[in-house]
Amino acid sequence: MRILVTGGAGYIGSHTCIELLNKGYEIIVVDNFINSKMEALNRVKEITNKDFKIYNIDMCDYKNFEKIFINEKIDGVIHFAGLKAVGESVTIPLKYYQNNLISTLNLIEFMKKYNVNNLVFSSSATVYGDPEIVPIPETANLNATNPYGRTKLMIEDILRDFSLANKDFNVALLRYFNPIGAHKSGKIGEDPNGIPNNLLPYISQVAIGKLKKLRVFGNDYDTIDGTGVRDYIHVVDLALGHIKAIEKLITNPGLVTYNLGTGNGTSVLEMIKSFEKASGIKIDYEIVNRRPGDIASCYADPTKAKIDLNWEAHYNIDDMCRDTWNWQKNNPNGYN
Repeated sequence: MRILVTGGAGYIGSHTCIELLNKGYEIIVVDNFINSKMEALNRVKEITNKDFKIYNIDMCDYKNFEKIFINEKIDGVIHFAGLKAVGESVTIPLKYYQNNLISTLNLIEFMKKYNVNNLVFSSSATVYGDPEIVPIPETANLNATNPYGRTKLMIEDILRDFSLANKDFNVALLRYFNPIGAHKSGKIGEDPNGIPNNLLPYISQVAIGKLKKLRVFGNDYDTIDGTGVRDYIHVVDLALGHIKAIEKLITNPGLVTYNLGTGNGTSVLEMIKSFEKASGIKIDYEIVNRRPGDIASCYADPTKAKIDLNWEAHYNIDDMCRDTWNWQKNNPNGYN
């Protein structure tokens, strides 16, 4: 099978490219490299010793994007491409709606036109908003609380409607929790632009000396130690979940939805301790006020993915911190 990977140079996309190639899939990558770097794909080729085509195209560019479908035989699509910073989405919402929705609408239109019927969509646990229950099942109420999350929810709705109207079209909506970690080689990992938005890249940049101190937002939540609890999943476990999803789509299931998480919550302070253990470096942090909109606990019920896909997470928090530190210490400036 030939899989088109949109946003394949990104953090999750590049790790998924490796696992696809290792499983014998052929891949084609499209990326506009706004928030990613070509070097990530060079290293994917180095790690796997396999070559693949790369298109430097913006998926919102209708005519150029269609050229991929004209020139390539495509059997399925894994759709990662999109803007993804929650805070930025609140500041520039229109850019998020334009980019994430138009690129996806173009993708679906070309898939229909060129008879490509299998799509794995990179959704997010942000579609649940402030969850009513934890662990969160796929049947929980959907209530995104920021523009980024709403673009994910809108795209889910579009895909639900499209799947209903096109019975041969198979879609897997994968709701990720918090991907962290890096490939065991230390050659690819998360390389955020500017100051990281997410906890573990921030901790690792404190460890390497790029940032001075971690700010912990609140220690008075109803959790094990008062700090926020989240479900962190190793990016390689997540990548393997996409391959299980592609295999599921081949059976023509229509539309399916899965949480990809560990089912376990880890607090901010637990994460700091685990990273200190992995790196041997003391992490300087300070407790500050809660951030507006933050919630106490959010973690997945991944039972459905285990039953339907025969998939479950295998890496634990110590593994994730070890691999993150291995990437960070070998690449203190990311891919630069």
